[in-house]
Amino acid sequence: MAGVSTKEIKNRIRSMESTKQITKAMEMVAASKLRRAQAQIANSRPYFEILRNTIDEIVDHNLEFSSPYLKNRGGNKVMYIVIAGDRGLAGGYNSNVLKMVLADIQGKEATVLPIGKKAVDFFKSKKIPVLTDSYAEASTVSIGDCFSISKQLSKAYKNGEFDEVHVAYTSFVSMLSQTPDSMKLLPLVREEGAPKPASRAVTIYEPDCETVFDAVVPEYLGGILYGALCESRASEQAARRTAMDSATSNAEEMIADLSLKFNRARQAAITNEIIDIVAGSQ
Repeated sequence: MAGVSTKEIKNRIRSMESTKQITKAMEMVAASKLRRAQAQIANSRPYFEILRNTIDEIVDHNLEFSSPYLKNRGGNKVMYIVIAGDRGLAGGYNSNVLKMVLADIQGKEATVLPIGKKAVDFFKSKKIPVLTDSYAEASTVSIGDCFSISKQLSKAYKNGEFDEVHVAYTSFVSMLSQTPDSMKLLPLVREEGAPKPASRAVTIYEPDCETVFDAVVPEYLGGILYGALCESRASEQAARRTAMDSATSNAEEMIADLSLKFNRARQAAITNEIIDIVAGSQ
């Protein structure tokens, strides 16, 4: 700060104080949205668990049961639903999940369905085929949109347009930890060696178990997608809250450092004035 006047230092302090107010406000907003996102996660889990149990029950009690959703085609055409944010200022929230997907699709015939403006812009810049950009605003995607996406992709998978369908999102571990993750939605995989449910009365499905299974799978995928969306929203707000808290702390440190330099510069100016007065009086 050598050669910088006290006025310039004071202006920088005011600028940092304004920045601190903005980051503090954004931190508080993120904390409020995070509480709502956590409530959405808790509310979405029971629905998902019921559908999961229904699918497991049909598969486990029908050994000769077959469905196109269970067949592993072994092809190279993959679809990735990628959930990111609409804005930045959230640490590595967006970049981590986008880099993970980019690494996963190397060498594959991939198409993406991006959710969030950051995801749309990223894959368009990389010249990767985008199925639709209708969900560029992640904050406005509803549970109805999730079921619409799942039904559309389930139909495309049955028609052979894709060999695999994945969803990439950010898993909410804790307030300080969010990890990018991906899940294969289709084909569904029977868990080898999983414990069989206890014997009970046989459930009769009308018209038949395969029809019920094919009807339940899109609903199940919609539930998974909505759950992943809730996880990503909570992760985004947690990451933004942490980033803004760090930015606020950095602003406070800079203000303290600038205040110290301001006081030193002012003291030096006063000392020089006293020296000038004494020299003039002599």
